[in-house]
Amino acid sequence: MIEFYFDCSSPFTYLGFHEIQKVAAEFGVPVAWRPILVGGIFNTINPTVYESRRAGVPAKQDYLRKDVQDWARLYGLTIRMPPTIFPINTVKAMRGCIALEPEGKLVPFAEAVFRRYWADDENVDDDAVLASICAEVGVDRDRLFAAIGTDAVKDQLRRNTQDLIDRGGFGSPTTFVGGDDMYFGNDRMALVRDALKRRQASAIA
Repeated sequence: MIEFYFDCSSPFTYLGFHEIQKVAAEFGVPVAWRPILVGGIFNTINPTVYESRRAGVPAKQDYLRKDVQDWARLYGLTIRMPPTIFPINTVKAMRGCIALEPEGKLVPFAEAVFRRYWADDENVDDDAVLASICAEVGVDRDRLFAAIGTDAVKDQLRRNTQDLIDRGGFGSPTTFVGGDDMYFGNDRMALVRDALKRRQASAIA
């Protein structure tokens, strides 16, 4: 099984979310989606992220922007650094992912959130934008808003976030193969493929 911990606030997670679905289909394995709040992880164990954003190496920042565009071109996605709201508060969106998973709507909902923010520069923390996303993916908005306010959904998001920390994770996206083999970042998908290939070969042997 593949476990994929993600927060829609990251462009590299958008890339990874897109690619992990292809990897899973290629190997015929399920994906266990684990929505998280990456800000909670940064606050707890990785606060240097904020300093690097505030006073990063200019040459590295320029390269990262190029890197995102190179990957987006390869995957056929449109990604633009949001000019108006960055970073974004994704609490409602990530709770929405948790609430919608039982009815099989997590993936289309998350894809719409990623696209609305990273391609269209829309504020996915705004209720009107989330309502529009609900209409797009065929979800009842009132039911979703009620669900994301429940303790059960809030607690699950906290548990997912803490679970990643407890398992040695430090950011988004983080992928686990077979329960204990961790890979961080979109650019590790080739290694995820290799891990699945090795496990499948071992199972056959």
